[in-house]
Amino acid sequence: MSGNIELLNTTLAAAKAEDRAALIAYLPAGFPTVDGGIEAVKAVIAGGADVVEVGLPHSDPVLDGPVIQTADDIALRGGVRIADVMRTVREAYEATRVPILVMTYWNPIDRYGVERFTAELAEAGGAGCILPDLPVQESALWREHADKHGLATVFVVAPSSQDARLATITAAGSGFVYAASLMGVTGTRASVGAQAQELVGRTRATTDLPVCVGLGVSNAGQAAEVAGFADGVIVGSAFVKAMLDAPDEAAGLDAVRSLAGELAQGVRKR
Repeated sequence: MSGNIELLNTTLAAAKAEDRAALIAYLPAGFPTVDGGIEAVKAVIAGGADVVEVGLPHSDPVLDGPVIQTADDIALRGGVRIADVMRTVREAYEATRVPILVMTYWNPIDRYGVERFTAELAEAGGAGCILPDLPVQESALWREHADKHGLATVFVVAPSSQDARLATITAAGSGFVYAASLMGVTGTRASVGAQAQELVGRTRATTDLPVCVGLGVSNAGQAAEVAGFADGVIVGSAFVKAMLDAPDEAAGLDAVRSLAGELAQGVRKR
């Protein structure tokens, strides 16, 4: 079975045709439980997310700030496994027909087996993977299997990336480019900053792929600001925090659905 890279491509193109940025939501699998995590993904989609990144919880999430680390710890202590991540992708995709990617560090894939991981992700209806710590020069094996199974390979670029490096990264990627708005870890911030706009401009000079900005966006105003210069707005920590702060799971689902609705309005006010 082929993965859903084409669904991802057409979804991002449709948002562009509507003269708006896409809203891309991130939630970790297995948080607060596997079933609860699946419902949370459905809730952000019901609220207005165009694309969802399902995080594969990791014991050493170097790119993630304290909010996502807390959720990952809850998921890991709950016994989440890669099979649960695949189940999350499958059930969310079957229920919504929205493109679902997995965001993961490289070590779990390496240990699981690249061919096995890509085949299972495609079979589950996944659209691709975001791989924040896989160096492009070491990505040939992954890309070979991802291409074979119809999966996008999304690389992360940062403000520190030199122009030549940006060109190398974007030439190897597919689906979209994940532009980290600043140096540091994930988390909500008072301001997304001018660094992100400059990075988007430099990245666009190297590729026709959509450039989507993450790290720091937490409200409709920031979403509108980023949507003014990016093709997609990626929000993670704000959704996870809404779940963590909720008194129970039902309230958490209501909170993320409501936040997605606010952010979906924001990306339409670019």
